[in-house]
Amino acid sequence: MLPTNCPSCQAQLKVKCLKCENCQTEVSGSYDLPLLALLPESDQQFILRFVINSGSLKEMASELKLSYPTVRNMLNDIINKIKTDEK
Repeated sequence: MLPTNCPSCQAQLKVKCLKCENCQTEVSGSYDLPLLALLPESDQQFILRFVINSGSLKEMASELKLSYPTVRNMLNDIINKIKTDEK
């Protein structure tokens, strides 16, 4: 998993350089990490499964073997994290 916080001071990391493995071109700068990359891996996996299931919480509940309200609460928690990080 991509680190998102400094191991020393816990500040949010930024991307400094991107490199093409094919031609070795490098792009340098200071770029924010994408919002979804800042979420914990478990939340990222939930979002991927949600998209694969066409946004059906009913299908998600069945796949995860959890109740619909539990899955709805999981989604609400992720939504709240995203809203908090957007600010």
